[in-house]
Amino acid sequence: MPLLAIETTCDETAAAVVTRGREVLASIVASQERLHAKWRGVVPEIASRAHVERIIPVIDEAVRRAGITPHGIEAVAVAVTPGLVGSLLVGLSAAKGIAATLRVPIVGYDHVAAHLYACRLAHGEAVRYPCIGLVASGGHTSLFLVRGPLELERLGGTIDDAAGEAFDKAAAILGLGYPGGPEIERAAREGDAASHRLPRPLRADRERFDMSFSGLKTALRYLVRPPGAPADTPAPTGRPRADLAAAFQQAVVDSILAKVELAVVKTGCRTVAVGGGVAANTLLRESLADLGRRLGVAVLMPPMALCTDNAAMGAIAWERLERGEDDGLDLDIRPGTDRAWR
Repeated sequence: MPLLAIETTCDETAAAVVTRGREVLASIVASQERLHAKWRGVVPEIASRAHVERIIPVIDEAVRRAGITPHGIEAVAVAVTPGLVGSLLVGLSAAKGIAATLRVPIVGYDHVAAHLYACRLAHGEAVRYPCIGLVASGGHTSLFLVRGPLELERLGGTIDDAAGEAFDKAAAILGLGYPGGPEIERAAREGDAASHRLPRPLRADRERFDMSFSGLKTALRYLVRPPGAPADTPAPTGRPRADLAAAFQQAVVDSILAKVELAVVKTGCRTVAVGGGVAANTLLRESLADLGRRLGVAVLMPPMALCTDNAAMGAIAWERLERGEDDGLDLDIRPGTDRAWR
């Protein structure tokens, strides 16, 4: 019988039904992008309330599409870390209620590890351990030495903004919409990445795996509105905006690539697994593939639907269940970001 996986770490309400053989029978995601667009970022209180409204309909739809009844569920998996407190609690409360009613095990899983497990769903045994894991999303940009699906050692990551967060802020500076990643990518298609020289913080540091995007974002802001310029200076439009978007996107990708290459060289791993919403960026995907060919390593990325937050990647819970592990109804959340990861 399959398990029901629930994901509510941030602003996507998601549920999936996944078999023991890792076949995804159904995966439903309810986005909150329109609710947060006005503020150009996720508002935790709004996210929590939206999860409350959507969680049961999303779960019902996942079970319906899977072609099973609730009594056909073998276990319930739920993301418990990292994430927003209120959002996590909604998912956990729903998971506990279902597990208690059906009298089935409940299993908590790590959202960041699950992003990397999406590669396992897509590529199976091609993900060979140990490998390098890159998670790049709105809240996380980190590199891991992955010894197994549940054994991750954090090598480094952003010391300030995550890549996705930096894209959101850059889009706001350029007068683009939300979420920023897709908006920057669309604008950049008409621009010249070499038109502006933007910094690549920490790129030249060959000892640390850390990244930084805050200074890059500030450099973009000063190009748009130099120090001393009026506060109401309008954002650029047309080709000037496209050039700035292309230059910013290239700087973010270059910064990430430098640290992925460093991790491969320092660890000797021959596989790189990639996950997270920013992994849907076309330039990043193409650049990582090029890096893999140049270094002679396999770079594995999930399909677009498994990059952004979803519950199908909650299939990672099977790894614990198959070890005979589960959690009781006293399972709790561990909010926060991956800066304090384990």
